[in-house]
Amino acid sequence: MSASHPTPGLIILKAEPEPLQIDLTRMAVVVIDMQNAFVSKGGMFDLSGEDITRGQRIIEPIKGIIRAARARGVRVIYVVHHYSPDLREAGGPDSGYWYGPNLRKYREDPEWKDKFIIRDTWGAEIVKELEPREDKLVVVKPRYSAFFGTNLDAILKSFNIKYLAFVGVATNICVEAAIRDACYLDYFPILILDATASAGPEFTQEATIFNVKLCFGWVTTSQNIIKAIEPGKKNPRV
Repeated sequence: MSASHPTPGLIILKAEPEPLQIDLTRMAVVVIDMQNAFVSKGGMFDLSGEDITRGQRIIEPIKGIIRAARARGVRVIYVVHHYSPDLREAGGPDSGYWYGPNLRKYREDPEWKDKFIIRDTWGAEIVKELEPREDKLVVVKPRYSAFFGTNLDAILKSFNIKYLAFVGVATNICVEAAIRDACYLDYFPILILDATASAGPEFTQEATIFNVKLCFGWVTTSQNIIKAIEPGKKNPRV
């Protein structure tokens, strides 16, 4: 959907591979996995040697996007990855998913018990800086994609949502998985590149950015999206 012929009442988002027209009444910000296990000191990612400073750096851009979205009436949906204490959602020994390194560490190392993503533990909680308000919309997922085994699609359709701005972690795993599914389900996915953080080598962030621009949606910055949606702000020139 190009912005070459803007429609009255729609905002124009400066993005790649091309500008995008967005109806703000049909937009949501989707916050992926901003949980202690992935972002905080002493959490699962930190214990496994992952660079958690990347996740910590995106907290402020996410906060800015959430503030702007709420001021304009744009819905904010939090997605969190939770397991039961017996890890039933991981499929058990008959599932390849069961043998991932993080699941293995949880089963073998008692130190991980409160640092993992078991519901009602510290690791599973959303970081304090981004704690949802009382009117929060929180979707709990059992696997990487926010759409797999959840009611996210039904929630979005009930609010007539079509445009999804994705922020959170990890860009190359859970964020990209959600963006791919959003594309397949006929949404307009938007990756906010400086409000997402990857796991693994730095090139994994660039790889997802490339994939999204090539096949799955649009890529923009937190500054661009805030300028586009904030009340009283002039839309960026395109």
